[in-house]
Parts: sequence; structure tokens; C-alpha cells
Amino acid sequence: MNNTELQNSIQSKLDNLTKPPGSLGHLEDIVKQFCLCRNNADASINKKTLFVFAGDHGIVEEKITPFPQEVTVQMVNNMLNCGSAVTVMCKKAEVDYRVVDMGVAGKFDKHPLLLDYKVTAGTKSFLKDFAMTPEQCNMALDSGKKIAASLNCDITAIGEMGIGNTSSASALFSLLLDKNAISTVGSGTGSAGEMLQKKQRVIAEAVSFHRKQWDNTPLDALRRVGGFELAGMTGFIIGCAQKHIPVVVDGFISTASALCAIKMQPDVKENLFFGHSSNEKFHKNVLQNLKVRPILDLDMRLGEGAGAVLAVQIIEQALNCYHNMATFNSAGVSDHVS
Repeated sequence: MNNTELQNSIQSKLDNLTKPPGSLGHLEDIVKQFCLCRNNADASINKKTLFVFAGDHGIVEEKITPFPQEVTVQMVNNMLNCGSAVTVMCKKAEVDYRVVDMGVAGKFDKHPLLLDYKVTAGTKSFLKDFAMTPEQCNMALDSGKKIAASLNCDITAIGEMGIGNTSSASALFSLLLDKNAISTVGSGTGSAGEMLQKKQRVIAEAVSFHRKQWDNTPLDALRRVGGFELAGMTGFIIGCAQKHIPVVVDGFISTASALCAIKMQPDVKENLFFGHSSNEKFHKNVLQNLKVRPILDLDMRLGEGAGAVLAVQIIEQALNCYHNMATFNSAGVSDHVS
């Protein structure tokens, strides 16, 4: 079945359900996108996964975040103990989750929920230097692709943990979308007042420094101002597209990785659902730039993948209607008049 035949098959099934045509709104778009991603008009969700990519950032040396760097390792441990928002959501939603150590500045005991892909203990400050070496960036990208290659699920979601990673995401958006850094920088984990103003100045200075030498590729942008978890998610997105496994992108930071992946391989966009519109101020601008519609808008700015896990449940309900509603014929209901 070619792509046009597949689209027609999905639409025909949707239109034959006991409802006015198009009355399930965006849920119908979700069904069509999911089935097209899976290349199967009868695609369904049986196994769901979430990967939380974690890493630390040298830019925190500039004192632009209210939380100290050690919070990253503490929150990873909290996730491993199922104490974070996203992990209790996963438990309720029956989503199988793993935390991926891409570059946390701390050590962990072995744990069944922890994947160790640590490149090194955090990036360098990108204020006047590359955050990563070319080798480190490639290693992180390849790790994300490797994780994707091992997947056996019907849908997956991504989230992140890393003090300072909103700064990296803001800098990536500034470079890749050619935006003033002041406009892309928000409060992150709660920067306000003088600290927020300092954060904006620091990121603007860093972006100005890197823009002069940047080669206009997403890979070079990642190396310059990204993070190990951001590069890992970028590779993961590319790898999942190759396996036709839909990825639900979380918020502001995960979207930075999605943008990098789309800039590297534009076709991956068709494989992505954007879970929610973050409260982080520039996120809506990015979604509009990408011409995508987020599934939810709940004023969240937590990260971790929390919004993505909620969105997975919406996708499940869309498919539930698609597969389990009666047809006009089976229910003995008169179809609409053409």
C-alpha cells in the first residue's frame, strides 16, 4: 500500500465511525499521523516508553540559575526512586521509563532504570568556548541513535533533566532561528529579577561570540552551545524515525533537540508529536516556526517529559476511538447525507 492509499484507508475508516465527519477534531489528525508514522492503517499502542536524558552544563558557572548543579544528580536519583512528577505519571499511565545519564556531574550506583551513556561529567561553559568537542558531540548523538535502535515499542516520549539546560536550549534557538538571544531566554527553573537579566546578558554574549564563527549547521550549533542530553535526544529522534517509532516531544528543551534533528534530517518532523506548549516564553514561537500544533497547553514548564507522558494518553484515546467505535453499518445508524 503506497502512502496515498494508506491515507485514503485511514480517512475512510474515520469517516465510517458513528460521528459527524471531522467531529473528533485534532484527535483525527493524531490518528492519521500515528498510522502514517507506523505505515499501518490499523496501528495501535501496546507498549509505551519514556526516556529522560540527563546531563550537566558548564554555563551554570556564570550563576544564572537559582538551583545548584548538584540538583541534577539528586533529581536523577529521585526519578530512579519513582519520586518525581514524571515517574508517578508513568506509573499511572503504564509507561515504561528509563533515565539516561548522558553527562551528569556525579556518579550513580547501577540501577535497572538507569542507562549509562555518560560522555563526561558535564559540558564546558559555552560563554567563550565550545560546550563539547566534536568527538563528544558525535558520541552523544550516536548514543541516542543506539538507544533508538534497541527499542521495541509502539510509541516513545522524551524528556530531560539538567540544571542549566534551558540556557543551552535558548542559545540553540537563537542560532538556529536567527533570533535575538534576549527574546529566547526565559526563567527556566525560576530565574527572576536580576538573575534573569544576568541570564539574558550571558546568553546574548555567548550567542554573539559563537555566531561570528558558526558554520550555520545544526551539528556545529550543538557542539558550541548544546548539552550532552540535548545531543542524545537529537540522535534518539533521528534513530526512531528510521524505525518508524513515533516520538512525543516534551517541552522547551526537548523541542530544541527536535529542531536540531529536523534541521539535520527534515523528514523526521513527520515522526514527531509535540506534547505540549510550555510556559517558557519562547516555546510557542518555536512551535509556530515549525508549523506544528501541540497536543496540550497546560502552562507547564517542568521538563522531565511530564507533558509528553500526558500527551501519550491523549494519543491512546484517539486510537481507542478509531479502533473501538461502532461503524454506521454495525450500529444500525443512518450515515450522513453527502
